Amino acid sequence: MPLDTEFAVTVMGLGYIGLPTAAIIARTGAMVTGVDVTPSVVETINSGRVHIEEVDLDGLVSGVVSRGLLRAALTVAPADVFVIAVPTPFTEERQPDITYVLDAARAVAPVLKTGDTVILESTSPVGTTEQVRDLIATLRPDLKMPGLARAGEQADLAIAYCPERVLPGRILVELIDNDRVIGGITPRCARKALAFYRRFVRGACVTTTARAAEMTKLTENAFRDVNIAFANELSLVADTLGVDVWEVIRLANRHPRVNILSPGPGVGGHCIAVDPWFLVAADPQNTPLIRTAREVNDGKTAHIISRASAMIEAQGPDRPVACLGLAFKANIDDFRESPALKVAAALARRFGARIRIVEPYARTLPSGFDGTGATLIDIDTALETCDAMVVLVDHDIFRSVPLEERRGKTVLDTRGLWPDQA
Repeated sequence: MPLDTEFAVTVMGLGYIGLPTAAIIARTGAMVTGVDVTPSVVETINSGRVHIEEVDLDGLVSGVVSRGLLRAALTVAPADVFVIAVPTPFTEERQPDITYVLDAARAVAPVLKTGDTVILESTSPVGTTEQVRDLIATLRPDLKMPGLARAGEQADLAIAYCPERVLPGRILVELIDNDRVIGGITPRCARKALAFYRRFVRGACVTTTARAAEMTKLTENAFRDVNIAFANELSLVADTLGVDVWEVIRLANRHPRVNILSPGPGVGGHCIAVDPWFLVAADPQNTPLIRTAREVNDGKTAHIISRASAMIEAQGPDRPVACLGLAFKANIDDFRESPALKVAAALARRFGARIRIVEPYARTLPSGFDGTGATLIDIDTALETCDAMVVLVDHDIFRSVPLEERRGKTVLDTRGLWPDQA
């Protein structure tokens, strides 16, 4: 593709979404600057390397950096389009925290010029895009803002919201192939953002309002959370009744209009475990189902800790126990909000050096294990030395272990990974 050196894009945040997005845009020939607050991240990317694990990302970043299409920086560069892809965590009170979003808008504001487009991609509470607009309006009174300009006046900026909807392990594919919902402060804002996404998205791009797009993203993740909660609640009932929940779900799903998801030790990741709380915070009176789903999924983690503790105590003192997996889902290195990590760390704090962790996507144990005495080992060592195992993540490498190597072991399988174990 020919270089488009006259078209510049700045991506704010170079994490799991920001870096792949920046690299995909750079591959179209645009000149992309990725901004991050961590010097080591900037240095790593500028050397053509990556600081996160994602399929094919290392090769893509190396290529666009070597061609001069992507560079990382600690400060904001002027551009034609600014994409904000920073974290939006929630507080201990389960209230959304958009500090990073507003900090990014504050950093972008001084370099904005007439004709620029600002797009928020971070999962955000409804109304956040308007808050970004209002903050920029305060900082740049010389620019006419969309939705605030006088009748008959044309706004100087386009401001829109377009959430990512990608699956870790398939990010580069899904950034291109998945449909996008593009919400503008005004219809003209949505059209300008649409033209930008059409540069690299093959999926359908549907325009709407910023508020509708914000709620769409939250709705998608709340829907998945509620459905997972149903599966997790079924697993609790099955435990009480002494029934194999995996068999029940498999049989129930033979109904043409039933599609129950798989239970697990809880729900993790930067989206599903967090985003439903944004809806609850926005309207506590009308979200009892969404709140309950969150509580069921968080409660499942506590239930697994209790069951695993009982199993370990039954093994007798000093017997090593392997916890298989720390990531929030299979075959990735992402530990954000991971129920597997919460379970393993809780067991390590209680049982100390008896706990052995098997996580093929980690070189060292995360900070939650400091001072516990728990150690990181590989799956072969675990099979040789541990008579009890807690399966927390369905990594392919665990799935490949045949019954012959597991025979005689005590197993708490939270993922239905080894149905033949019993």
